[in-house]
Amino acid sequence: MFLARLMLRSGRRIELTEAHLSMTYGGLLEGYPNAGLNGRIVDRLARRAASVLPGAPVHVIDPPRTRRDGEQPVRPSFGPVELLPAVTVIGRFSSSAIDRNLYCSKLVIAWFQEDAALPTADRAAAGLAEVDWERWAEDGEL
Repeated sequence: MFLARLMLRSGRRIELTEAHLSMTYGGLLEGYPNAGLNGRIVDRLARRAASVLPGAPVHVIDPPRTRRDGEQPVRPSFGPVELLPAVTVIGRFSSSAIDRNLYCSKLVIAWFQEDAALPTADRAAAGLAEVDWERWAEDGEL
């Protein structure tokens, strides 16, 4: 059983077996999204993903960033407003083994997207279909 099945550009089929979704700025109590804050969010995401879904290597997809240069920031000293997509997703994926002597391969992937929908074969977040599975995933058994 899986939550979603995707085809990578490489032709490899991967299956989403577990997902954790959260609001990207859910804990932001003061200030506003800016390049510094976003850098910290992205830099900490691999450690967070390993904690939320342990037992597999982690790959973080670099998110798109939207700058709003015309919008006046609350504290101009933090720089211009810069937004990441609204939802942070951490997903556990599995696929056939890279080395045919083992049962399967696995990888935790973290990415950002604009809505809370799970990826589908025809609609996946930017960068998800381009993941280099053979580079990032690890073979193992169930």
